[in-house]
Amino acid sequence: MRERVLRLGWNASAYQLLAPGFSHWLAPDHDAAVGYVRHAGVRVAAGAPVAREADVAEAAAAFEVEARRHGDAVCWFAAEARLTSAFEDAPDHDRVLLGGLPVWDPRRWREVVRTHTSVRSQLSRARNKGLRVDAWRDPSTAQLAELRELQADWLARKALPRLHFLTEVDTLRSLRDRHLLVASVGERPVGFLVASPVPTRAGWLVEQVVRTAAAPNGTAESLIDAMMRAAAEEGSGYLTLGLVPLAQRAELPRDTPPRWLALTLRLVRAYGQRFYNFAGLEHFKAKLAPERWDPVYAIANEARFSPRTLYAIAGAFAGGPPPALVTRALVRAAAEETRGRLAQAHPVRAR
Repeated sequence: MRERVLRLGWNASAYQLLAPGFSHWLAPDHDAAVGYVRHAGVRVAAGAPVAREADVAEAAAAFEVEARRHGDAVCWFAAEARLTSAFEDAPDHDRVLLGGLPVWDPRRWREVVRTHTSVRSQLSRARNKGLRVDAWRDPSTAQLAELRELQADWLARKALPRLHFLTEVDTLRSLRDRHLLVASVGERPVGFLVASPVPTRAGWLVEQVVRTAAAPNGTAESLIDAMMRAAAEEGSGYLTLGLVPLAQRAELPRDTPPRWLALTLRLVRAYGQRFYNFAGLEHFKAKLAPERWDPVYAIANEARFSPRTLYAIAGAFAGGPPPALVTRALVRAAAEETRGRLAQAHPVRAR
């Protein structure tokens, strides 16, 4: 599967199909493959078939036929232009806009830094605190253990429990095709970035930017700056920081989802901030001045997007029944709120 991804992968999420938890379907009549997770009788496929552009539509159709033979529906999650155009006029498929991918040409990044004071000032702040960024090409076991501790601290400060599907956090498990950049102050790592290849676009997806609570301001920007410059040196013309869910700043094409789904998405954005900072993530990526925002969709092989499909997507990310994830999130939020109140009431004891 890795060989096929490196040869044919076009979607930003293509390399993530190699993460644990995916089932892989290989097309019998095409040089194509699909990575998917099955939940609630729906095969939630990541992105699109890994295939030559001319074969994408036929490979997708063949996968849906195979799924139907087993009684399964299909949802293509994080579909980009190649697949959306294939289903553009299909009456038996419905799509929902998930958000946007901010995209840069790394070869033009120096101009972004030169013309955007906010980016330049964050880089200066970090540099003035003694931050440096290095590429770790063959980290030792001890170095990886140090980064895993840093990652565990970062995850512990997240409101949501660990998610799966296209959000697997163990990006350090295999680094042979990836960039690993580490931010340090003195000899102490305070953050790192992992980027995976988008092979046929000669580009990169920044999968993860991790920083400790004690990292100086500008650490994340410094890691991204170093990645942009490394990609530019390789001649890369494509880099994305990944999907911004429910993006509102980007001028993306808007479809009209079913009323129940439109209401659900509004509620998620309005009340989900406690668990996932949609607005903050969008603001951070937007201030880095992407050249464009590419629309990203969920496409279901049904005439109208159904609650069953949404439930299956949630199950793919939860790694099981979605209600269990919600329960864990609420328990975690309650525990965090209790700790915060104790820290306010007994500041000395809390320390």
